[in-house]
Amino acid sequence: MNDTTLPTTAVQAAGPDHEPSGTRRRRLRHFLRHLAEMTVAMLLGMLLLGPVWEVIATGLGRADVLGRPDVDALVMATNMTLGMSIWMRHRGHRWGPVAQMGAAMYVPFLLFLPAYWLGAVSGEILLMAGHLLMLPAMVLAMLLRRDEYTRHHTTAAATGTSEWDAASSGDGAVGRTARRIVAILKHRWPTWLALVVTIDNWIDPFVLGPWVMLVLPIGYLLIGAVRRQLGNPWMLALQLGGLVGYLGLAVAAANASDDLARYLIGAGWLAHSFWDLAHHRANRVVPRGFSEWCAVVDAVIGISIIFLA
Repeated sequence: MNDTTLPTTAVQAAGPDHEPSGTRRRRLRHFLRHLAEMTVAMLLGMLLLGPVWEVIATGLGRADVLGRPDVDALVMATNMTLGMSIWMRHRGHRWGPVAQMGAAMYVPFLLFLPAYWLGAVSGEILLMAGHLLMLPAMVLAMLLRRDEYTRHHTTAAATGTSEWDAASSGDGAVGRTARRIVAILKHRWPTWLALVVTIDNWIDPFVLGPWVMLVLPIGYLLIGAVRRQLGNPWMLALQLGGLVGYLGLAVAAANASDDLARYLIGAGWLAHSFWDLAHHRANRVVPRGFSEWCAVVDAVIGISIIFLA
């Protein structure tokens, strides 16, 4: 054996400081990727779940409560924890690291809440300090479980759920319920995302301008061109025909009375949801996830305009 070559067991026993440089770089990449993924999931949870709290608070007649800085801080921490927890479980992390990372969302705010209640700091300081300390708290939680975040985690979809099942072993009913929830969220994620982004249409319905409808056929043409899905002359003619039809509908709505225009605009959005579903089933022109998302968005906008606006 070459004197300069150490056995594998000797390298492992030497610890991470003596790992080959390639291994250290790979572990660092995994660490940074985990941090980036969880940060994105955290932000998405905050953005997508925020409107849900508004609906609940409005329904209870307590919409003013969300304006309080302490409530706002805890709601944001909850939204970010939910988004990040769903992603971590999807990635195969066990409940221990998930709970620890959730604590990293709450602790920065909890440290300043007593001072806020005593009047020692303002609401702006509470929110700013909590957000500034959150990322260091996440990094600290990751460093406490370095082996957890410096290795590759394969999603359940890529492994046939084997890693997910392994991560959930011993969880019992809680683990099975979590797997079912995440499976449902994953399978129909465009629908859930569309319902969240259109929640304001149910709370405060409004009528869009007639020319806004043109974004529907133009969007399909642009996406289809980028994806090179319009090479078939029949498909290109179909999309151009849709543009001409919506151009005529927009002109009619722009020159109609307010009531008639509302029905024309609502019908235009609602009709496009069936256009989306047809493309979803055929898996043509646009990605299936986009056509599913668009179908729900168009249906919600159309229904809210016709029946609620």
